[in-house]
Amino acid sequence: MLKKLPLPEFDWTPFVKLEKSLTECRISLLSTAAIQKRDDKLFWRGAVDYRMIPGDVDHGDVVMSHSSVNFDRSGFQQDLNVCFPLGRLHELADDGTIGSVGSFHFSVIGGSEPEKLEDSAREIARILKQDRVDVLFLVPI
Repeated sequence: MLKKLPLPEFDWTPFVKLEKSLTECRISLLSTAAIQKRDDKLFWRGAVDYRMIPGDVDHGDVVMSHSSVNFDRSGFQQDLNVCFPLGRLHELADDGTIGSVGSFHFSVIGGSEPEKLEDSAREIARILKQDRVDVLFLVPI
C-alpha cells in the first residue's frame, strides 16, 4: 500500500542555514513512531494529527500505538530512545553538546498522506517557534 502512496513534489526545498553552534541551540524531536502519553488519544492508521509530549515526561508514561502489523516494537519496549531519543537529547544538553532541550516534542504516525499533514505541521511549527526551538530533529520510523 505505501509503495503506491503518491508523494508531493516540490519545485524548491526550503533550507534554513543554522546560524549558531549546536552548543547554543534548543532542540526538539519529531518521531513518526506514533508515540504518545499514556492518557492521550491513540493514533489510528492514516491519522493526520499529532501528539505533543512534554520534555520532562516519564518514560513509563509513554506508549506507542503504531498500527502496522509489520512494525517491530521490541526495541521501543526495551528503550524509548530507539524511536524517541529524548533521554539522549537530555544527555547532550547536560554535557554541553547542545544548548537545551525543547519543552515539547511531537509524534505522528508514519504512512499518512503527506499533503494532509499541512495543518498539523503548521501547528507544530507555531509551538516550536513559541518555545524558541532552533532545531527539530526528525526521527523517521
